[in-house]
Amino acid sequence: MTLGPDDERTPDGALGRPARGPVSGQVSAQGSEQGQAGAAVPPGRGETEQTSMHEPETWTADAAATPADRNDGKPANGPDEATTPVEPTGRADRRRAERGQGPRRRTSAGGSLLRETGIILVSALVLSWLIKTFLVQAFFIPSSSMYDTLLVNDRIMVSKLTPGPFDLERGDIVVFKDPGGWLDGQEPEVTTGWRHTLNDVLTFIGLYPQDAGEHLVKRVIGLPGDRVACDGPGEPLTVNGVAIDEPYLAAGAMPSQLAFDVTVPPDSLWVMGDNRQSSRDSRAHLGDAGGGSIPLGNVVGKAFVLVWPLDHAEVLHNPGETFEDVPDPS
Repeated sequence: MTLGPDDERTPDGALGRPARGPVSGQVSAQGSEQGQAGAAVPPGRGETEQTSMHEPETWTADAAATPADRNDGKPANGPDEATTPVEPTGRADRRRAERGQGPRRRTSAGGSLLRETGIILVSALVLSWLIKTFLVQAFFIPSSSMYDTLLVNDRIMVSKLTPGPFDLERGDIVVFKDPGGWLDGQEPEVTTGWRHTLNDVLTFIGLYPQDAGEHLVKRVIGLPGDRVACDGPGEPLTVNGVAIDEPYLAAGAMPSQLAFDVTVPPDSLWVMGDNRQSSRDSRAHLGDAGGGSIPLGNVVGKAFVLVWPLDHAEVLHNPGETFEDVPDPS
């Protein structure tokens, strides 16, 4: 059944509302003024009955229409249409609402993924640079002077906490910057073009090992104040008067073919290669300032692990038993 615009349905589904009491029986069939005006109002109820028929709970054809229906399918934007404010759901949105700002505009899923990926990459590069600058750095082995402890093109990791928070000890393997003249005649591998640029960038941020352009790797034999000496071929090396047994020497290598006797200056180190007959170490610079010792400030750090190639990767232990009987310098 189609309801007319003035029809009303009662809660129990009946059309209209039957007249009650004696007044309803006096409605004439000829159409009195009361009949033309509508159903008579029972005495004693007054405006209450009429008002109740227009309460929001009463279903009417007009009430059933949606706002879009009443506005010919257009959303209600007029001043009389009430809108419910959207509550901020996130902490950032609530803070913006407190400052009188609107909700933050949401980015697309693709844009959000790209931004997060960029943040991760930048953070990783910064972290790598910080690690390389203050903690650990990788290096190539450029020559055979440390054979057979370290071979050409081996990759080692160097701790920059030694020297620093941790002290160097006799027997440690160190990487140090050339104090001047140690690398004369040694030409490092030179790259050009995009490869050179890429290597420089990766080396700077710590993702590529430092080349041997200005660094060397040797073993610490004497600390500041130590007296290091050798009487020549066939004789052992002595430190502070105690002869030492050096198990790390290359097969067939002798402690030193050159006789020498030096005292290590303050803040300096006496360093030698494990492949003594193929190492231009402190012995080859006896006539330099410092008598062949290198400044402690030139030390980049202590090599603590061999990481490449994997088939002979190992931790580089200090041979503590070699120097355990050596007394402190007098």
